[in-house]
Amino acid sequence: METVDACRGWASRNSSGVLSPFNFSRRFVGGDDVSLQITHCGVCYADVLWSRNGHGDSMYPLVPGHEIVGIVKEVGSNVENFKIGDHVGVGTYVDSCRDCDLCNQYIESHCSKAVLTFNGVGMDGTVTQGGYSSHIVVHNRYCFQIPDGYPLAKAGPLLCAGITVYTPMMRHNMNQPGKYLGVIGLGGLGHMAVKFGKAFGLNVTVISTSISKKDEALNLLGADKFVISSDKQQMEESSNSLDFLIDTASGDHPFDPYMSLLKVGGICTLVGFPSEIKLSPASLNLGAKTIAGSLTGGTQRIKEMLDFCSAKKVYPEIELIKMEQVNEAHDRLVKSDIKFRFVIDIANSLG
Repeated sequence: METVDACRGWASRNSSGVLSPFNFSRRFVGGDDVSLQITHCGVCYADVLWSRNGHGDSMYPLVPGHEIVGIVKEVGSNVENFKIGDHVGVGTYVDSCRDCDLCNQYIESHCSKAVLTFNGVGMDGTVTQGGYSSHIVVHNRYCFQIPDGYPLAKAGPLLCAGITVYTPMMRHNMNQPGKYLGVIGLGGLGHMAVKFGKAFGLNVTVISTSISKKDEALNLLGADKFVISSDKQQMEESSNSLDFLIDTASGDHPFDPYMSLLKVGGICTLVGFPSEIKLSPASLNLGAKTIAGSLTGGTQRIKEMLDFCSAKKVYPEIELIKMEQVNEAHDRLVKSDIKFRFVIDIANSLG
């Protein structure tokens, strides 16, 4: 067992959000832990928000990153499901109480004691640091096998963007071929919803504010239809056509026009965080419609999703960057100057 677990990373020191090299220590590998050498880490908008104290609760210095992929370098004495050399991933949380009803149902992300992968407080009282770093130590329950042959560079975004849209689709039975799915927004989360929709055999409509996304939606991702949300005629022609909507837009936007796209009994699930939800009761009542929320997914669902992505060859669209490009990447995220998902090539650029 290692006695010193020095770790190299990049951290934000204040609300400017500027990241720079940072040396710190990881905890020792306990009996139930897995230590992984990080090879790649996806860049999520949450990284930007907490780096810049967007929620007002950032604990500096702060190492972001919760779409983590790497190779097992050490396992604790009680760990039987992982071995040195395995390809594994870590997502948005690294612990929970493991004893409540929610944990026993494997929906640990909703446990009141769930510990975020970064800017969280672990059971030992220390602040967690994320995947913009050389390695990470986690309890084996929150570590996931990446199936053989799945590209490590593309696996990271599954652990936040992927599971965040996969979870509500499975919860609401949107894995049944022939159903009609609508996806609002075509960023990191939205493009994964389209990919899952097509892999499930759904008819997929992308609803966007930007005509520039049309070619990608239809020709790269294989969506069946593209609708500009500001075009009243297009929206009217699509009314009452969808079984399910995934709303990935975090900016403020009207909800009534989108609810009109749902069939009677249709469901709209939010996975973004606009500042408010404002809609007419008639948008719900007249069509017996539902508006719901969702947040990442539990450990069993993550394993299921990873196996599904491997079997169906579902791969996120990524732009691979070096660690020294991460500040530029954060700025580009704020400007929406990214097609789908940045992924940091940790193994080849963390000096």
